Amino acid sequence: MGNQLHAQFRALADPTRLAVVERLLRGAATVSELAKPFDMALAPFMKHLSVLERSGVITSKKVGRIRICAINPKAMARIEDWFSDRRALWESRLNALESYLDRNRQQ
Repeated sequence: MGNQLHAQFRALADPTRLAVVERLLRGAATVSELAKPFDMALAPFMKHLSVLERSGVITSKKVGRIRICAINPKAMARIEDWFSDRRALWESRLNALESYLDRNRQQ
């Protein structure tokens, strides 16, 4: 697994950061909007956003005094590709097991 993908999974492993990503999947949001549901000061919340941004899962831009965060679609595509590859691998293994069991049942 590449370093970038490893960092993305590590970033998503935290419940707060995962909740932020789930919210951003519905559309871009300001830092204030993202922080509102969490019972924490802004400084620790910003650290969560920083981890997500450094891992490449989200992007942010400053518009005046407001920071707007959004999902990085390329990062989400890489994560989805990783899961798709694993799904295909396990499906082929399970199909092979099923074929093996069918052959043995017939004998």
